[in-house]
Amino acid sequence: MINGELKNQIDRIWDAFWSGGISNPLEVIEQITYLLFLRRLDDLHTLEENKSVRLKRPMERRVFPEGKDQEGCPYENMRWSRFKNFQPAEMFKVVDRHVFPFLRTLGGDDSTYAHHMKDARFTIPTPALLSKVVDLLADVPMENRDTKGDLYEYMLGKIASAGQNGQFRTPRHIIRLMVELTAPQPKDIICDPACGTAGFLVCAGEYLREYHPNILHDETLKQHFHHGMFHGFDFDNVMLRIGSMNMLLHGVENPDIRYRDSLAQENADDEEAYTLVLANPPFAGSLDYENTAKDLLQIVKTKKTELLFVALFLRLLKPGGRAAVIVPDGVLFGSSKAHKELRRMLVEEQKLDAVVSLPGGVFKPYAGVSTGILLFTKTNSGGTDHVWFYDVQADGWSLDDKRTPLLSEDKLGVTPSTGLNEDEHARNNLPDILARWQERNNSELKRPRTEQSFCVPKADIAAQGYDLSLNRYKEVVHEEVEHRPPKEILSSLAKLEAEIQQEMAELEGMLE
Repeated sequence: MINGELKNQIDRIWDAFWSGGISNPLEVIEQITYLLFLRRLDDLHTLEENKSVRLKRPMERRVFPEGKDQEGCPYENMRWSRFKNFQPAEMFKVVDRHVFPFLRTLGGDDSTYAHHMKDARFTIPTPALLSKVVDLLADVPMENRDTKGDLYEYMLGKIASAGQNGQFRTPRHIIRLMVELTAPQPKDIICDPACGTAGFLVCAGEYLREYHPNILHDETLKQHFHHGMFHGFDFDNVMLRIGSMNMLLHGVENPDIRYRDSLAQENADDEEAYTLVLANPPFAGSLDYENTAKDLLQIVKTKKTELLFVALFLRLLKPGGRAAVIVPDGVLFGSSKAHKELRRMLVEEQKLDAVVSLPGGVFKPYAGVSTGILLFTKTNSGGTDHVWFYDVQADGWSLDDKRTPLLSEDKLGVTPSTGLNEDEHARNNLPDILARWQERNNSELKRPRTEQSFCVPKADIAAQGYDLSLNRYKEVVHEEVEHRPPKEILSSLAKLEAEIQQEMAELEGMLE
């Protein structure tokens, strides 16, 4: 976690942008991303210089070439460590006229970061604002990977709190829950086909560092972690830049973060390429049949994006691969032919593991739609014996537009540092979800359907037309209420009426 002083530094940078005339939070993050990238390039160049001096050999890989650019500016002056000491006017001129054109030529470098910088735009309007932001960023410690990652996450949180583009952010505790439920392994190939700021991929990487620390000590696993494990697609270039930087600052050297319309016909070439899909795809859209990948339409003939994305997840996964994905409730109980067929396929042809029903306010203030998490394994040969359901009633935060925490920080999230009592569980169900999930093939099988979680046999689900809404199977215990016999009630009413008449008569006598 970042401390108060670092938060204050980021807040000051943010305020500087707002007072300097840039009020779109996405644009603020984008400009900070460019400056952080320049700082990283300088750090890489410095490392190569030090290595060259130490080994008494020429530099193998220069980030900044020798000599000058076409306009006569020395490449040395484009380094963060140089231009940060220039006067504001000179700094602005170098960054605007030389550094950004140089950034756009870095595409020859095969890293995902260089690729996303090729259309970099410098939009900081004044030398004074640039100088102030560079000074503030220079004071932010970027040596520690955890600090770098937390800082960027804090800034991404500001996108959400600013009330714009919050749809790009899935709450971090929900992401962590889905990652914990799927438990990524060192050899997994992980994909998010609608990655946004790459929150799922970042969280999966952090999980692996925490639970499989040997992943960075074994050379083969380390190579896979940095170059082959993480794949994210989006068709918003700003998001791709931000997502790439998020991965970089969390210590992943070269993830595959690419521009792609995942549902389009031209992107139908990665069938059965991944072992784990984690995603919160866009809901409530409709596509033209002509633009949609034909093999997806063969799985489920529909224009609805939420159904097409589930079909896409099935196509992307290798047999044995697993998925945890967020879907709107309509996917769980929609009555159209496409809805029913997709659910039938999940239950009969694949292995549907669980449906975790989320409360309606989880995505507020951006959307009040009720959602659920589908967990399934691709088998192509069935395997669903029973489906585990969990009714989440609280996630640790208020379910109104403010989304304020209901517990202290040590009791929030999926794996709080201290255990929760019954009252605290009522405000944060997430640790209980994880604990019961581990028992889904044991003690959970015996739980009655009146409880918060329970299992439903495949035959019962088939009998209900493959409806996957939790309320279809949950049994509600009604407390028996004893009512008095009607004659007794009427007798009481007559007695009461007589008393009222008597009191009114007495009152009239007193007034006379």
